[in-house]
Amino acid sequence: MTDSFEPVIVGFTCNWCSYRAADAAGTARMKYAPNVRLIRLMCSGRLDPTFVMKALASGADGVLITGCHPGDCHYIDQNYKALRRFLLLRRTLKGLGVEPERIKLVWASAAEGLKLTNEINAFVEEIRALGPLHWPKWDSNGHTAEKQPILEVTA
Repeated sequence: MTDSFEPVIVGFTCNWCSYRAADAAGTARMKYAPNVRLIRLMCSGRLDPTFVMKALASGADGVLITGCHPGDCHYIDQNYKALRRFLLLRRTLKGLGVEPERIKLVWASAAEGLKLTNEINAFVEEIRALGPLHWPKWDSNGHTAEKQPILEVTA
């Protein structure tokens, strides 16, 4: 691992709580690492596990999942569904030989911009310590980037 490694992290955020916490953090000029690319979902319960696997397979070194606190979900109990999926994803990653710490679940309300900022910064450092995720890149045909078929055209 080199000191120049900068992790790429995809963050899936709940529209009602954690996305608004990120917005509040920005409005208050709180600094968090630019390594995180936030994607807004209507609810953390809408996060399909394949989105997480696709993010990792596409080059992300870690995935941050954020949502409303349990009991405060805009959609009643969908954040419990997100928690179950998160636990399943960790077991799946471990089974694939990938550190389960590469995904993290954080509960943050709209008023917790500072908490979300601290969690993002801590997660970036955790992923930096783990190093890059060396999964092969896949193309749309299911071939790895290293083993794509080569077409030779002769005139």
